[in-house]
Amino acid sequence: MKSVLFSIISLLFFTFSLRAADKPWEHGTLWVSDNGLYLQHEDGTPFFWLGDTGWLLPQRLDRDEAQHYLEQSAQEGFNVVQVQVLNGVPSFNRYGKMSHTDGWNLNEASKPGEYGYWEHLDYIIDAAERKGIYIGMVCIWGGLVKGGLMDEEQAKTYGEFLAKRYGDKKNIIWIIGGDIQGDVKTEVWDTLAKTIKTNDAEHLMTFHPRGRTTSARWFADRDWLDFHMFQSGHRRYDQRMGNKDYPIPDGTEEDSWMYVDSVRKHQPVKPVLDGEPSYENIPKGLHSAEEPLWNDKDVRRYAYWSVFGGSCGHTYGHNNIMQFIRPGLPSAYFADGINKPWYVAIDDLGRKQMKYLKRLMLTFPYFERVADQSIVINNGTRYDRILATRGKDYLLAYNHTGRPMEIDLSKISGKEKNVWTMDPTDGSLKYIGKTKDKIFNYEPETGKDVVLIAVDAAKSYLTSDMKEIPEERFPEMKDLTE
Repeated sequence: MKSVLFSIISLLFFTFSLRAADKPWEHGTLWVSDNGLYLQHEDGTPFFWLGDTGWLLPQRLDRDEAQHYLEQSAQEGFNVVQVQVLNGVPSFNRYGKMSHTDGWNLNEASKPGEYGYWEHLDYIIDAAERKGIYIGMVCIWGGLVKGGLMDEEQAKTYGEFLAKRYGDKKNIIWIIGGDIQGDVKTEVWDTLAKTIKTNDAEHLMTFHPRGRTTSARWFADRDWLDFHMFQSGHRRYDQRMGNKDYPIPDGTEEDSWMYVDSVRKHQPVKPVLDGEPSYENIPKGLHSAEEPLWNDKDVRRYAYWSVFGGSCGHTYGHNNIMQFIRPGLPSAYFADGINKPWYVAIDDLGRKQMKYLKRLMLTFPYFERVADQSIVINNGTRYDRILATRGKDYLLAYNHTGRPMEIDLSKISGKEKNVWTMDPTDGSLKYIGKTKDKIFNYEPETGKDVVLIAVDAAKSYLTSDMKEIPEERFPEMKDLTE
C-alpha cells in the first residue's frame, strides 16, 4: 500500500514538475528580439503571443470561475489574457467590492483582513501565473480617461500604486490605453506609462488603440512603448459607418495585414500584433442585431493574415467571453447570456483553433522569419488575398478561399522541396510530395481555408508521415538559428 501511495505521489510530483517547467518566465525576462520584430525570453526562447480577450474577468468572475476560465485558456494554448483592471471609477467586482474606497488614494484601498477589489485581482494574477499565463493589464479603459475620470496627477498616483503592487509579479504585461486614440488625453497616457516604467522597468509595455488605428500613429518614438498594438476592429468591407476622421482607405476594413505594413514605416522598428480583431460571435459592425455574426473562419483569417503579415503574435476575442456574459447580466453587442453564456462559449470553434497557429509558428526557425508577399504569384484582393511568410528554408502561405495557388519556391533554399498542407480547423497535416519545381501550382478544395507549407528537402522540421504537429513537440523551443 505504501509503495502504491508513493508511486502516486511521485507521479503527481513529476506531473507538477513538468507543468512548472512549462511556465514561460522560467526562460527569463520577456523582451524584444535583436531584430526588433519579435518577442523572446532572456535565454533566447521565442515567445509567440497567443492572447485571449478577457476584458471583464476581474469584475464578473468569482474565484472558482476565474480558475476554470484560466485553466481552459491554458489548455487551448493561450499564454496571455488581456483584462481591464478598471472598467469604471470606481469599478466593482463579483463580490460587490469596489476599487476606489477613498478616491485615488489607492494605498488605502486594501483593508486588513478584507478580501477586497485588489485582493481579488491579486488572486487572478496568481492563478494565471500557476497556469503559465501572462496577464495583459489594461490599466484603465480609455473612455474613462476621455470622460475626465483620471487626470495627470491621478495617473501618477495610480501608476505608482500599480507598479508597487504588481511590479514583482512574473506574469505582467502593461497595456496603456484601452480602445482610444492616442491623441485623446495624450498627457495622461504618457504620465501613466512613464510612472509605471520608472517604477517597473522589467515588464513589457504597449498601447491598445481605437479601432482601425495603431499605437505607432502616436507613440512610435516613446521609450516606454516596447511593442506596438493595433486594433483591426469589427467592421466588414462595406461598413464605413459615417466616420469623419477615417484613418484607412475605404474598402480595406477587413485587411488586417495592412496595419503591420503601416507600423513598419515607423522608426525605431518594434514588434507589432493585433490586440483586437473581429470577435467570434459578434455582429459585423457591432451595432446592429440584424447583421450576421463573425464566425470561426473569419477569426482564423484575421489571425493568419496578421501573423503571416509579420506580427509577433495575435489576440483572439469572443463576444460572450470578453464580457463574461451569463443569465441575469446585462449584455453588450447583443450577446446572449441564456443560450450561450461564457462557460459554453469557451468551446466555440474559433477559440479552439487558435492553438494550431501557435504550434505552426514555433515549428520552424523563429527569428529569421519575414513577411514576403512576393512568394505569391498573381495574388488576389480582399478574401482572395493569400498571405505568405518565410524563413531561409521554409515558407508558409495562408489561402482563405481555397482558390488556385501559384507559389514561388525559389524564395527558399534547396533544389528540392517537401510540400504539405495544414488544415487550420484541426491542425491536420497532409503530405503533398517532393518537388523540384520553382513555381508550385496547387488547387485546394474550393471554399475552405488552408495553409501551404514548403520546406527545403534537406531539413526535417516536419516528416512525410506526420498527421499533425504534436502539441508538445516544441515546448518553449529555443531559436533554431542559434
